[in-house]
Amino acid sequence: MMISKQLLLTYLYLLVYIILSSGVILYNKWVLSPKYFNFPLPITLTMIHMGFSGLVAFFLVRVFKVVSPVKMTFETYATCVIPISAFFASSLWFGNTAYLFISVAFIQMLKALMPVATFLMAVICGTDKLRCDLFLNMVLVSVGVVVSSYGEIHFNIVGTVYQVTGIFAEALRLVLTQVLLQKKGLTLNPITSLYYIAPCSFVFLFVPWYLLEKPGMEVSQIQFNFWIFFSNALCALALNFSIFLVIGRTSAVTIRVAGVLKDWMLIALSTIVFPESTITQLNIIGYAIALCGVVMYNYLKVKDVRLTQTPVESTPERSAKV
Repeated sequence: MMISKQLLLTYLYLLVYIILSSGVILYNKWVLSPKYFNFPLPITLTMIHMGFSGLVAFFLVRVFKVVSPVKMTFETYATCVIPISAFFASSLWFGNTAYLFISVAFIQMLKALMPVATFLMAVICGTDKLRCDLFLNMVLVSVGVVVSSYGEIHFNIVGTVYQVTGIFAEALRLVLTQVLLQKKGLTLNPITSLYYIAPCSFVFLFVPWYLLEKPGMEVSQIQFNFWIFFSNALCALALNFSIFLVIGRTSAVTIRVAGVLKDWMLIALSTIVFPESTITQLNIIGYAIALCGVVMYNYLKVKDVRLTQTPVESTPERSAKV
């Protein structure tokens, strides 16, 4: 009975993650799009998210003492937190900027490139080996994305470059998190992760904001609704918490599978919420090809994990670590 309860809780976390992730993406698109709320300042919006998340995490750690801060030296902070925060900020910045140029549906199709980017970054960083079977899957995913892009009616090269750059930044962040934090033996829970990473990401975002968005900002032209930005930041905070909770209870592969389900749901929802977001038959064919590659990639990674864990009996305590 205990196992079924744990399984039910895991599925509940996955459901919450899918709903929150989909909600934040649609909400961000609505806020940033000139056709709707018309706040075309993606760096500013991302800074609001990071500032709010960092502030909440600070109160939870330092004021209410919900969790204790991790013992961290300056060397650990400089070599682990700072590079991870830099790529986290970059992935959010480029990803949010893409909403100004391309549709939510096409963005989700481009996100099929995430396994390709993660695999390439892992090979470059030395955490994975260049294997023929994985490489062929990456080629299949890439071909599918190219076909999907060719079928995109409102294709925009600037938005596509922003999104792909954000994907590679996120992939590098994931690989660095695995390499740097595991090497230092550092474990961060959802609150302490935001406590250390969110403020640092805010600082990294300040530089491009000051150079790119601040000069063109005019208060008279900016719509500022406190409740919209507060609720938007709250959703982003809840999503960050849910991601860390899901990772703690499942695995990276499970999150990838949940991400695929989320992408299908978002592609369908976006065409309803944003009528201008049209999908062609070539879009669907290309995405289906890419998805086949993603599924095969996930299968091979699961197989690898099972082979490495065969000699060692895994325990609930080990699997619960972030």
